[in-house]
Amino acid sequence: MKKGCPYGTHRVISPKGVLPQPADVIDNTMEIYDNEVLIDVKTLNIDSASFTEIEKRAGGNIEEIKKIMLGIVEKAGKHKNPWTGSGGMLIGTVKEIGPAYVGDLKVGDKIATLVSLSLTPLRIDEILEIRPAIDQVDIKGQAILFQSGIYAKLPTDMPEGLALSALDVAGAPAQTAKLVKSGNTVVVIGGGGKSGLLCLYEAKKRAGVTGKVICIGGSEKSTTRARNLNLADEYVTADATNAIDVYNKVMELTKGKLADVVINCVNIENTEMASILSCKERGTVYFFSMATSFTKAALGAEGVGKDIEMIVGNGYCKGHAEITLQELRECEPLRKLFQEMYA
Repeated sequence: MKKGCPYGTHRVISPKGVLPQPADVIDNTMEIYDNEVLIDVKTLNIDSASFTEIEKRAGGNIEEIKKIMLGIVEKAGKHKNPWTGSGGMLIGTVKEIGPAYVGDLKVGDKIATLVSLSLTPLRIDEILEIRPAIDQVDIKGQAILFQSGIYAKLPTDMPEGLALSALDVAGAPAQTAKLVKSGNTVVVIGGGGKSGLLCLYEAKKRAGVTGKVICIGGSEKSTTRARNLNLADEYVTADATNAIDVYNKVMELTKGKLADVVINCVNIENTEMASILSCKERGTVYFFSMATSFTKAALGAEGVGKDIEMIVGNGYCKGHAEITLQELRECEPLRKLFQEMYA
């Protein structure tokens, strides 16, 4: 059996010398190396920005979505969206484990991979069902988990689809838990979406009774969704691409003080400046959205003279799976909504 690099560089076909995520093409043959795990895949959870772009290019046609997805994997050996650069994650069952793999997995374990599909060797034999409303795709196929790849064993106290929908965005609420302190004013842009709802819950929990959490939804429907769960102190519907409008609304709600922490969970482009303007001097903006442009954020903050800390969303945060699943256990209305909408 061939020996593998812990980071999967042995799978890179082109360009040579890069890691699997930035690679254009990786080897997706399903004969494992000595330190890899082979997974029989059940469901792909395509990240929101990626699925939105694919659906747009397919004109909403399910068969066209299938063709695009199959084409991506056939060309790259992984599901890395060529337009957004993002992937998603998967759930499946452990089929085989290399003898040099170090970990607590065993054959038959049901797991969710917590590394992006944009670096995961994937083979799709057949697309069984696409659920556009929740960005999930059931397939027949297999995938490879590298030694460095993180994962979560699926919990036994909730349905697989529910756990998958939450774990897909687990980095956002976990980072929110790290960033928000007692008494903080927090703005969550895209607060009515999947990651936004979890961030609102965590922000409210961490900011406490002396803090203030403001939900900005992109539509009345999404704003009402958050309001009905009582996840924030203030609710606003606004177009996050209209930076000045968002800024004025946040100024009004904070009496000119702006936010200590801004969490951006929007899955569309050009929302960087709404986030930056909503943040006070020396505050923090966390860009969880995969549609974020580093250039627009960096030059935009410079252009308006904002001295703020900007954090690029990292899908991994220590303890993120546990934090996110615990939110669903703690908040029955949130769990019920996730079950109805995303599972």
